[in-house]
Amino acid sequence: MTTLSVVIPMFNETAVIPALVARLRPVLDALGVDYEVVAVDDGSRDDTVSVLFDHGRDWPQLRVLRLRRNSGHQAALTAGLHRAIGRWVVSLDADLQDPPETIAEMLRVAREDGVDVVYGVRADRSTDTVFKRNTARGYYWLMRRIVGGDLPAQAGDFRLLSRDVIEVLRRLPERAPVYRLLVPSLGFPSAEVRYDRAARAAGETKYPLRRMVALAWESTANFSAAPLRLATWLGMSSFLLCLALIVFGMVAHVSGTTIPGWTSMFVAVLLLSGVQLVCLGLLGEYVGRIYATVQNRPAFHVGFDSLDEMPATETVAKFDDDSRTPNFGPAVSAHG
Repeated sequence: MTTLSVVIPMFNETAVIPALVARLRPVLDALGVDYEVVAVDDGSRDDTVSVLFDHGRDWPQLRVLRLRRNSGHQAALTAGLHRAIGRWVVSLDADLQDPPETIAEMLRVAREDGVDVVYGVRADRSTDTVFKRNTARGYYWLMRRIVGGDLPAQAGDFRLLSRDVIEVLRRLPERAPVYRLLVPSLGFPSAEVRYDRAARAAGETKYPLRRMVALAWESTANFSAAPLRLATWLGMSSFLLCLALIVFGMVAHVSGTTIPGWTSMFVAVLLLSGVQLVCLGLLGEYVGRIYATVQNRPAFHVGFDSLDEMPATETVAKFDDDSRTPNFGPAVSAHG
């Protein structure tokens, strides 16, 4: 078995790949172990795949796994983790904000301490914006209360997992896993390696505000029924308020006080309708998840894996919607 696999989800990362290869390859070569690098292209619309195969000519350990369409960061990460063959598997983003040099320390800690998980914890995030730091702090604060205190603060998707953890993850029925919460919840022995988070080496961030909000919602809905309980409490509060309004109306009627009917009816209808819509929306979110689970559709579709097959020129062109897709014929002679 290969000792180490490094899984790197990528989406439109043409600009950063040369810098990534220049830093990652010397680190892995210096480890003195058999390794593979699984670059998972998440349906990129630029020249990401072409650049990867160009580097693969001189780097046989580089393995290209391409998804047929853009499925999202966590789905691409899932594809890489499920197909990695290493005894130890490291997940790493392509933007070089998490330093590849930390991989050697992670592997050493895992071996010496006998743990199955080593988290990369961001000790310094000064390169991030104030907004990003504050939202990240709020996210981890909320998630620690949902998942529990075992969730490392400021630990993203940069981590090392043993083969035992990988096999457990492969057997889980999670359709849309959030690994930064799922892995700690398994309870495997773990350790931490701290590092300073750097600025993005090149290209643009793939996690704008809308994706961060979506991640927070996925994290909450996957690990907690709190939104459903919120709907229950809103319904109870509305019911109690209605009882109070009924008592108030009866008292006003007995005392002969005149109450404008239109205003009271208008406020009551708006209040009850608003609460009902909120509750129905929350229930609908969970019913939708049940529906998606019952359908059991795969979260991603692998177009090709350079470890298993040699993609023909016309096959690769079919996967790419961009007419700039180059001829891969001479570029696939070396593969992981």
